[in-house]
Amino acid sequence: MAACTDHLRLQQAGHCETASSLYARKSPFVGVSLPLRHREANKALWVAAANSRGSSVVAAAALPTPGRSVALPTVLVSEKLGEGGLQLLRKVANVDCSYNLSLEELCAKISLCDALIVRSGTKAATEFGCLVVNAPTANTIAAAEHGIALLVAMARNIPQADSTLKAGKWLRSKYTGVSLVGKTLAVMGFGKVGSEVARRAKGLGMTVLAHDPYAPVDRAHAIGVDLVSFDDALAQADFLSLHMPLTQATSKVFNAETFKKVKKGVRIINVARGGVIDEEALLQALDNGIVAQAALDVFTEEPPEQDNKLILHENVIVTPHLGASTAEAQEGVAVEIAEAVVGALQGELSGTAVNAPMVPREVLAELAPYVSLAEKLGRLAIQLVGGGSGVKNAKLSYLSTRSKDELDTRLLRAMVIKGLIEPISSAYINLVNADHVAKQRGLKILEERRPFDGAPEVPLEAMEVKIAHAESKFSSALSDTGDITLEGKVKGGIPYLSRVGNFDVDISLEGSVILSRQVDQPGMIGKVGSILGEENVNISYMTVGRTGPRKKAVVAIGVDDEPHQRVLQRIGSLPAVEELVFLKI
Repeated sequence: MAACTDHLRLQQAGHCETASSLYARKSPFVGVSLPLRHREANKALWVAAANSRGSSVVAAAALPTPGRSVALPTVLVSEKLGEGGLQLLRKVANVDCSYNLSLEELCAKISLCDALIVRSGTKAATEFGCLVVNAPTANTIAAAEHGIALLVAMARNIPQADSTLKAGKWLRSKYTGVSLVGKTLAVMGFGKVGSEVARRAKGLGMTVLAHDPYAPVDRAHAIGVDLVSFDDALAQADFLSLHMPLTQATSKVFNAETFKKVKKGVRIINVARGGVIDEEALLQALDNGIVAQAALDVFTEEPPEQDNKLILHENVIVTPHLGASTAEAQEGVAVEIAEAVVGALQGELSGTAVNAPMVPREVLAELAPYVSLAEKLGRLAIQLVGGGSGVKNAKLSYLSTRSKDELDTRLLRAMVIKGLIEPISSAYINLVNADHVAKQRGLKILEERRPFDGAPEVPLEAMEVKIAHAESKFSSALSDTGDITLEGKVKGGIPYLSRVGNFDVDISLEGSVILSRQVDQPGMIGKVGSILGEENVNISYMTVGRTGPRKKAVVAIGVDDEPHQRVLQRIGSLPAVEELVFLKI
C-alpha cells in the first residue's frame, strides 16, 4: 500500500489534514477532495491512474467556480512521468515535479496543490470514493511483443545459450530448441494483450486457441482463433500464454491440479500477473518433466527473493517485469495518465477505472438525464421513510426496450444509492464507492429490467424505486404490496416523477414540492393557493394525480422556498386534506 493510501489513513487518524475537512459533496461520478486553499471551489474530484507496472497513481483535482477568475491549478507529480505526459499537463496547469518525497513532505505539499499523481493501492481509494484508473491501451503492444519475445527465446533456449557462450562454452547440441510452426498455443485470457499475442503467433505459423469466458466469439474468429474451455485449452496446448487478470477466481488457478491436466512437456509464458500461478506447484511440475520450460516476467512477490528456486531453475527464463518497458509504451502510459488527470480537472469521468465500472463517454452522455432522475428518486424515497425504520432493501426496476446486455444500469444504481444514503449520513457517495457503502450499511439492492415496446433510441422509458419493509410518512406513497414506490421518467431531458404509490402524477423534479392526499373537490386548489400567497410562498407549478372525479387525489405543489412549518400545518388543517409531506428535491 503506497503513499497516497497511507496518506488517506493518516488523514483519518488526524496526522494530516482531516479527511472530513477535505471532502465535499459535489460530483456524482468521482470522489471529492479539496486542498485547503481550494475548499471553496465549486467542484472537485479524485482520479487515480495505475502505471504500467500495475501500481496506482492517484490524482486529486479541484475545479474552480464557473465564472470566477482563478489561477491555473497546480499538479504535483510525485512519480516520474514521461515528457509527453508532462507537456500535456503543462497546457492546463502548473506542474510541480517532486520525486522521492517522504510521507510527511507529501502531506505538506498536498495542501498547496490541486492535483496529485502518486502511487497508491485501491482499497482506501475506493472507501473514500477516489477513482482509480490505469493506462490499459498504451502498453498493450509492448506487453504482447514481450510475450512473443519470451515465447521464441524459450523455444530456442536463447538466454541459456547466450550465458554459456559468454562463459566460454560451445554447447550447440545441448540447446537444440523446438519449432513453433504447427504447434498449438493456448492464450489464457483473450483481452487486449491476449488477442495481440494471438495475432502475432498466427504469423509464426502456430495454431492458436483461446480461453476467456467473457470474450466474444466473433472477435476471436475474426483473427482465426477458436475459443475453448479451460480444460480443453490445457489438454491441447503445446504452449500456454497467460493473459488473465489477478482476481479471487484466478488466484493460483495454475496449481498442482491444473498441471495434472496439461499435455506433458507443455511450455508456459506469463506476462500477466504472478499470482495466477502457484509457483511451488510450477516448480514441482518442472522437476517432474510435466512442464518442459517456463518463461516468466511476473512473480507472486516482486522483486522475488534472490534464492528463489523457480527463478534459478535451468528450464526457466525470467525478466524483471519488463512487459511494458519500451520507450514508446512508457511515453504512451504517461500521456494516457496525463489525459486522465486533465479530464479530472475538467470534471470528466475516466473510462479506464479499475475500482469502478468503466462507463464509455457515449453511454455517459446518453444516461446523463437518467442519472439525475435516479439520484432524485433515491432522495425522495428516503424522505418518505418514517418511524425510524431505515432502509434495508431497495428494488430498482428499469422499463426499457433494450436487453439486459444493452442497458448499463451500474451508474443508475450508484446514483440511487447516493440518493438513499447521503441525505441521512455524512458519507460521500459516487460511482466508485456506492456499492461498498451500501454493503457497509446493510442496504441490499435488487435490480430488474422490465421489457417495453417503444423507441429503441430511448434507453429508459421509466425507472421505479421501491423501498420494502419500511414505514412511510406519506401513506399514499405505498403501493399495493406495502412498499414505498416512486416511478420517474425523463421528458425533454428533464426528470419527472410520474407515479407515487398507486397515483399517476406529473411532477418536475426541480426545487421542492408539497405533496398532499386530499379529496378531489372544487375550490381546493384556490384554498391552498391562497394560504401560500398569504405566507409569501411562491408556487412554481401545481399538478393533480387523481383516481377519478371527486375521489382521492395526490396534489403536488412546487415551491421556490421551504415553507415554514406553520404553512404546512395550515394546509394540513383543511378538511379535505388527509395527509401532507414536504419534500426537498
